Amino acid sequence: MNTNNDLYELFDDLDDEEKLNTTLESGKRRPRTTGKHPKSLSAADRLFKHKQDDSRTTFKFTYKAARFEEWWLLESLGAFYEHKWISDVLRRVKGGKEASVYQCKPGVEVDAPLLAAKIYRPRSLRNLKNDQQYRVGRHDIDEDGHALWKEADINAIAKRTSYGEEVRHQSWIAYEFVTMEKFFEAGMDVPKPYAKEKNSILMEFIGDAATAAPALSGISLDRDEAKPLFERVVRNIDIMLSLDRIHGDLSAYNILYWQGEIKFIDFPQVVFPESNPSSWGIFQRDVTRICQYFSAQGVRTDARKLAADLWTSHGHRVFEKVDPKYLDPNDPNDRKLWDQQR
Repeated sequence: MNTNNDLYELFDDLDDEEKLNTTLESGKRRPRTTGKHPKSLSAADRLFKHKQDDSRTTFKFTYKAARFEEWWLLESLGAFYEHKWISDVLRRVKGGKEASVYQCKPGVEVDAPLLAAKIYRPRSLRNLKNDQQYRVGRHDIDEDGHALWKEADINAIAKRTSYGEEVRHQSWIAYEFVTMEKFFEAGMDVPKPYAKEKNSILMEFIGDAATAAPALSGISLDRDEAKPLFERVVRNIDIMLSLDRIHGDLSAYNILYWQGEIKFIDFPQVVFPESNPSSWGIFQRDVTRICQYFSAQGVRTDARKLAADLWTSHGHRVFEKVDPKYLDPNDPNDRKLWDQQR
């Protein structure tokens, strides 16, 4: 049995977001299928049948998951349970086409009121859309955050085989976790990361038992808190640059707001300024999105000046792309500029 293919089939069947949300939030389980040839069973039933003797099925949780989702949670969070990082899954707080986030009760090994488990969906393994611009200039890494060195892994990624896509997917998730660790240690406003498994990241839950922190994009700020929060966001962007990192997809949609505080989230696409030729443009986009939000909250901003000031303060050079027709291929300086722009 090809578990990955069955899992893809299952999520393909339920890829319509409205259908998925209705199924999950209603808490209904798919009926058991009996008396059928194994190949005629649904993907959910085949997966459950394949995994029903897994020892992790002793992990029972409060959240009323649909049958296929129950299997996926056991598969994704079972190791966290076994290592006593979590003791229960309480509810799903965010669903998406790439990942879902669940509120969890901590286990005895974690001193925290609540935890958040981010679980990547298998569809993202096949289709990490628009990710190539972020991967330029950074090595693929393994689950422990070390650069891949096995020739088989590197060749599989280059050939885009199914195994290579899985390795690439693991690298994508690993970058998010190691980046969170680096940022948290540097004092950035990010949820505290605790652990990572194959397709899951366990981190501090932002919110309380009843409410998950909303994204800043859904909050209208009072004038007296808008400017200090803007300055706080800029400080975090500055820390990222000091660590030779750019968020890469920053906006008010991936900054959480809770009781006057902010937390940056979503880092798999992190960009390295010095090694990615598109880094200046990506950084400008990050800063512009932030300025657009805070301008709407009454804060006076100048996105272009702010981006340039932050960028140059860390030793990076601001340059505009030049049309190739204006470049002299025999001029070493023009050739260097062209290499930088490619």
